[in-house]
Amino acid sequence: MANKQKHGLGSGLSALIPQDIDASMLGETLEKIHKLALEVIESAKDQPRKHFDESGLAELAVSIKEHGIIQPIVVAPIKDGRYLLIAGERRLRASKIAGLKTIPAVVRTVKELERLEMAMIENVQRVDLTPIEQAMGIEHLHQQFSLTYDAIAKKLGKAISTVNNLARLLQLPKEAIEALNKKIITEGHARSILSLKDYPEQQKQLLKNCIGGWSVRQAERYVTSIKAGVRDEREAKARVSLETAETKALGKQLDTQVHIRRMAKGGRLEISFSSDTELQRLIERIIRN
Repeated sequence: MANKQKHGLGSGLSALIPQDIDASMLGETLEKIHKLALEVIESAKDQPRKHFDESGLAELAVSIKEHGIIQPIVVAPIKDGRYLLIAGERRLRASKIAGLKTIPAVVRTVKELERLEMAMIENVQRVDLTPIEQAMGIEHLHQQFSLTYDAIAKKLGKAISTVNNLARLLQLPKEAIEALNKKIITEGHARSILSLKDYPEQQKQLLKNCIGGWSVRQAERYVTSIKAGVRDEREAKARVSLETAETKALGKQLDTQVHIRRMAKGGRLEISFSSDTELQRLIERIIRN
């Protein structure tokens, strides 16, 4: 999990969960730590993390050879003297690379794990958490308890799309995470910024504009322009505006407001009217011209 200071998170996160959820699983007494043979420990089949950085694992293996396992893994007993891995997949894999035969482990019962999971769910449901704090809680449930986002959504009583959108916020640049957490930008702004992850320069510019006061709708229109192939910053900003010199001139001629709504391809020209009578007047004027 990301360091609390790194993202400028408030006190809400520390109340949500410890900085390393493994610590909440370890217990306080050394008597609970066992040395288990690596061969009796099974990884969860539905382990959400499927890909591990090979160079990172190699570095961890070297550290383990030199210093040993600093923090025990967490397991739960299953059957025939075997254990299911709950937390510590990287440590387990690196220990195998390092050639270890045993590994320190804390054995937790299924009931103990269920209580921890329930406590986490209750904390994520708190109304005073920022979107980032909720996202970090969801990601812990996903990574440490091997819960799918669909399962998390059901447990939280949220739509799966809501949970997925929250979890994706952790992919934001550090500066955007800080701005969202400090409520300088909204979650709507953040989603627009996130959608430009393949355009890092434009993503930075959009964050600046949002911090500078752009509305969510303006941010969305900027994203539409960038994805439509506009790379000139001035042109992209111009497309954010609903009005141009041309729409102002047309609006003056028709005596009403005229706006442009740009889309990924093309867009709409919107002519405002306040009544059926005014609509008829506008139609007649357009036809005459």
